[in-house]
Amino acid sequence: MFQQVLSFPFYRLVQMVVVVALFNAGGLAGSAAAKDAIKLVAFGDSLTAGFGVALRDAFPAQLQAALNARGHKVEVVNAGVSGDTASAGLERFDWAVPDDADAVILELGANDALRGIDVAATTKSMDAIMGRLAARKLPVLVAGMRAPKNWGDSYAAQFDAIFPALATKYDALLYPFFLDGVVMDPALNQGDGIHPTAPGIKVIVARILPSVEALIGRVAAVK
Repeated sequence: MFQQVLSFPFYRLVQMVVVVALFNAGGLAGSAAAKDAIKLVAFGDSLTAGFGVALRDAFPAQLQAALNARGHKVEVVNAGVSGDTASAGLERFDWAVPDDADAVILELGANDALRGIDVAATTKSMDAIMGRLAARKLPVLVAGMRAPKNWGDSYAAQFDAIFPALATKYDALLYPFFLDGVVMDPALNQGDGIHPTAPGIKVIVARILPSVEALIGRVAAVK
């Protein structure tokens, strides 16, 4: 999400360097995975990157641990960059989603909604990302987001509709709201009221897990 202390360009640069370092180290978001493991790329913003929590507690790491515990040989790559809007995600797509990715969890849009970015602009960028994923024949799970009501009901309705529309257009899986069960709960969010704590991320993982297993099923079907 948005930065509160460091300037946007510098902070985003630091985040991007961290992502590259993770790729160079093997891109694992938890324990070492076997070479034949399915590689899922969690491509998103700070909600994916793990703003304010240890990397072992970030969404990709907790998701990989949960999937491994259920017997799935899966590697979950953390390709989250704090502060990214949909357009920023599009700018880094080509290097952020490695060639050996098997599937992608797309979690972007929260910063667009927070900043009130024009819905048409967000839709254009998200559509371009989905188009590139489709060109690479990568199964996708779209993690939906919802706009805050301070921009008005019309904006919220248009913004919220982006994600199901794209999932339908590209025959992707849809998890309607990434923060389901966590949003607005002080016990599950950090002091900013926006970013989940480690226990909050655990709730997200538990709720999205069936959808991720369906994504794994799509990967298995095309392998």
